[in-house]
Amino acid sequence: MSKLSIIVAMARNRTIGINNTLPWRCPEDLKHFKALTMGHHMIMGRKTFDSIGKPLPGRTTVVATRNTYYEKILGCEVAHTLEEAIAKCPKDDEVFIVGGAELYAQALPEVSTMYITEIQQDVEGDAHFPEFDKSEWREVSREVRSQETPQPLKYHFVTYQRS
Repeated sequence: MSKLSIIVAMARNRTIGINNTLPWRCPEDLKHFKALTMGHHMIMGRKTFDSIGKPLPGRTTVVATRNTYYEKILGCEVAHTLEEAIAKCPKDDEVFIVGGAELYAQALPEVSTMYITEIQQDVEGDAHFPEFDKSEWREVSREVRSQETPQPLKYHFVTYQRS
């Protein structure tokens, strides 16, 4: 089976979104996301897909939705459970769970790696990354970053491996 990983940007208070968009603007985080996921399968929930609006180039998008009326989305695979979504990613050495909150919660027990962009402040939002037991994970890398534009932001690119 492929290595299953989560990739997420989250605030100190675990916020990951508001009104189906990212609550911050961080171009380097988008580049980081692209560099890690390029050439791989990405599994995302339907609302996350709707917020992006199209399949991202150079990657295979698998949209997971409980709504059985969704059979086809142009340029994407459609699955109705996380297990079915994972099964649609054969021969990929790493498959990425890219959101949203419900899918992260379902996938968390299954993943071996988490790539978390830790936004170093609390942020208002209506979608949150699930609580997880930090003792089950070890930090294997941390890159401290900051930006002034398009908004001042301190953030860390952190990789965790399941202990």
